[in-house]
Amino acid sequence: MQYKQRLEGLELQPSTGGCFELTIDGELVYSKLQTGQFPDEEDMVTAVGARL
Repeated sequence: MQYKQRLEGLELQPSTGGCFELTIDGELVYSKLQTGQFPDEEDMVTAVGARL
């Protein structure tokens, strides 16, 4: 992981119904429920890096 030395923690929460959401410090960054599609991995890495 590109930012593993800078992250304090990472938590995965199992869910049902095809839910995939990325939140950073309580802020919703991406929601598959809103877009209807899985996010691009590079976009998610960029979003995390922008908030570090």
